[in-house]
Amino acid sequence: MTEKTIRREDARLLTGQGRYTADWNLPGQLHAFFLRSDRAHADIVSIDAKAALARPGVHAVLSGADYAASGWKSLPGGVSYEGVGGQKQKKPFWPALAQKKVHYVGQPVALVVAESAALAQDAAEEIAVEHRDLPAAIGFEGATRPGAPQLHEDISGNLAFEYETGDPDAVQAAFAGAALKTRLTVRSQRLVGNPIEPRAFLASFDAGSGVFTVYSPSQGLNGMRGFLAAATGLPGEKIRVITELVGGSFGIRSFSYAEHVAVMLAAQKLGRPVKWVATRSEIFLSDNHGRGLTLAGELALARDGRFLALRFEDGADLGAFSTPFGPQIGSRNITITMGGVYRIPAMHARTRCAYSNAVPVSAYRGAGRPDIACVIERLVDRAAAEHGFDPIALRRKNFIPPEAMPYKTANGTTYDCGEFEKVMDKACAAGVAPKDQAYARFDASGILHVSCVSQSTGQGHETAFVRILSEGLGLIDENAGERIRIHEGNLDLVVVGNGTGGSRSLYGAGSAVKLLVDKLIETAKPLAAAALGSDAVEYRDGKFEAGSKSISFFDLAQKLAGQSPHPMDCVAEGSFGTTFPNGCHIAEVEIDPETGVVDVVNYATVDDIGNVVDHTSVEGQVHGGVLQGVGQVLGEHAIYDPDTGQLLSGSFMDYPMPRADWMPAIRCDEHAVPTKANALGAKGVGESGTSGALGATMNAILNAVRSERITDLDMPVTPDRLWRALRKARDKSA
Repeated sequence: MTEKTIRREDARLLTGQGRYTADWNLPGQLHAFFLRSDRAHADIVSIDAKAALARPGVHAVLSGADYAASGWKSLPGGVSYEGVGGQKQKKPFWPALAQKKVHYVGQPVALVVAESAALAQDAAEEIAVEHRDLPAAIGFEGATRPGAPQLHEDISGNLAFEYETGDPDAVQAAFAGAALKTRLTVRSQRLVGNPIEPRAFLASFDAGSGVFTVYSPSQGLNGMRGFLAAATGLPGEKIRVITELVGGSFGIRSFSYAEHVAVMLAAQKLGRPVKWVATRSEIFLSDNHGRGLTLAGELALARDGRFLALRFEDGADLGAFSTPFGPQIGSRNITITMGGVYRIPAMHARTRCAYSNAVPVSAYRGAGRPDIACVIERLVDRAAAEHGFDPIALRRKNFIPPEAMPYKTANGTTYDCGEFEKVMDKACAAGVAPKDQAYARFDASGILHVSCVSQSTGQGHETAFVRILSEGLGLIDENAGERIRIHEGNLDLVVVGNGTGGSRSLYGAGSAVKLLVDKLIETAKPLAAAALGSDAVEYRDGKFEAGSKSISFFDLAQKLAGQSPHPMDCVAEGSFGTTFPNGCHIAEVEIDPETGVVDVVNYATVDDIGNVVDHTSVEGQVHGGVLQGVGQVLGEHAIYDPDTGQLLSGSFMDYPMPRADWMPAIRCDEHAVPTKANALGAKGVGESGTSGALGATMNAILNAVRSERITDLDMPVTPDRLWRALRKARDKSA
C-alpha cells in the first residue's frame, strides 16, 4: 500500500461535479445577511429596524431580543476538566445574536431575511444601532494587565481558566542545581483560517415533526449536530446534518457558529428554508481564528548537555467567548507533548486563558501542537548556540530511545512507540466518541456501500478507504474498487465515531474500515458455502473456493442482492488508542540582507506516521501542511489595533496567503514505526507538516542571522521586520 495513485475524488473535484454547501438550494428558500458590529466593545442602547422591515421583499429582522425570547441556550464551549486548585472554567453566556453588548468587531448583531441575498444586504444598511462605546482589551497581555476593561461582568480580570501540569517542586530543584540554562518566549500570532470554500449554511424546519434539516460544511456530522443541539436545547434526533464536499477545514469547521444557530431560528419563525453564504470579508471578521498563544519556556541542562528540566509559563488569548476547543488548546494541547521527543526528568507548565475583544479562537491545523513543537525545538537550538553544543549531537544525546518505549513523560503522557534518532538520521541524510464504526450495506446491484462518520475536507478519504477494502479483500482486478462506495455522514444510519480532527481519520475510521474486511468475509462465508454446496470454503484473492468451484466476492453479493436487508450487510467497530506521530523537518533558507526577503530554497521531511496507506494523499497533506506553517512564519498575521480593536488585516490586501513559489523544493519521506493502538498501525498525518514547519523554518532563519548577533525574532518574519532587525544589529556593531 505504498505506490502513488490517482485519487478517486480528483476527477469529480476538477470537473466541477461536486456539491458544496453553497450549491444546495431548496424550494421557497429565503436568503439571510448579518449586520455585524463595527466596534470591538460597546453597550447596545437601541436597535431600530423599522426602515429595513418596510422594504419590499424583506421578511424578518432578528436581533438579540428575538434570540432571548426563543429560550434557546448559550452557544456551547469550554472545558469540563479542572484547573489550578480545582477551579472550573468561567464561561459567559454566548448568544447567537448580540444581547446588550457587543464584544468584537464582526459579532452578529442582527439577521435580515429577504427574497434575495442582495436585498437582505441592502436592507441591513437601513438598521440603526445606537451604541455606548467602551474601551477594548486586545490580546492576552492587554486583557490581563492591571486596570484592563472587563468584558463580562461575572469574570474578574477577564481570566477564564488557569491550568497546570507536572511537578513544580522537582523542576525548581533541577533548575537550582543546573549548570546551564536557556530561556525563550515565542509568540504564535493569531491567524485567519481562510479555507477556499467560504462558510455557508442552509436550514429548513418541518413544523409537523419539529425536525431541522441543515446543510453545512463540517468535519463530521456528529460534532455539528451536538453543537446545534446544545445551542437550541433540542434532542439530537431533531437535527439532520447534511455535508457533502468541504473545501478546506483546518479545524475551524469542527463545530458550528453563531450564524448557523441564528439562521435556524429564522427558518423556524418563518416556516421557510433560509440560506446564508459568507463573503470573504465575513470570513476574516467572524470565522474562528487560530493560535493566539504566548509560550515562555526555560530549559535546564547538565554541563555535558543532558536535559534536566523544562518549564513553561503560557498565555492563551481566547477571544471574546469560549469555543469548545479554544481553552483546551491553551491548556492541555500545548502541554500534553510539552517534552517533545526528549527524555526530560522534570517538567512543569502553568497556562492562563483570558477573554479579549477579538474573534474567538479555536482549532487551527495542529491545535497547539505546532506551537509547542516550535518552542521546544527553538529552545534546543538556542541552548546549543548559547552553550557551545552541536545542535544535532545535543538532540541525539537527549532523544527518548526506542528501548524506553512505551515511555511515560514527566507530566504523565505515555508515548506508545517511536524511533526518533532514526527519523532524524534519515532526514539529515535526505477524539471524543468511545469507538469508531464502519457500516457495510449492499444495494440491489451488489455494490458495496460503506458508511463512517469522518468527513473528508480534502484529505482523500475515499481513495484511502477504498484501497484498504480492496487490498484487504484481495480484489486484484483493477476495476474492483469501482464496486465500492464510501459515504461520510449517512443520514439513514446512526453511526458512532469521531469526526475529522486531530489527524485521526485514518487511524480511527480507517481502522474501522480495516476491521470491516474480516467482518465482511466472516459474514459472507456461510452464504458462499450455501452457494457452492460445500462446508469447506476458503477465501483468497477476492473469491470463495470449494474444491474446483469458486465464486467471487462481488458475484456472491450480486447473487444475493434481491434480499432486503442484504444478508452480507454488517458493521465493524473498534476503540483505538491515542497515537503520537513524530518526525524531523529540515529547512534551508536564503536571506537577502538588502531587502529582508527570506527564500525557503530546500525543505526535507521524514515523518513517522506509522503504516502508510496512500503516498499520494500523504504527500499532498504534508506539502500543504508545511506551506501552511511557512505561511505563519513568513507572513500571516491577524492584527488588531490595540486601542480600537479594529481588525487591521481584514482582507487579502493586508493579509498574505502562502503561495506555491514560496517553497520551490520539498522532499518527503517516511520512517514507519507501526503502532499497536489501532488496526492499521497508522498514526495520522494531517497536522504533521504544520507541526514541523514552524520550528524548522524559524530555526533556519535564526541560524542564518546568528552571525549578525540576532538571537530572536517574532513570527511572522516579514521582509520589513527582518530588514529592520538586520539594520539595527549592524548599527550596534558599527
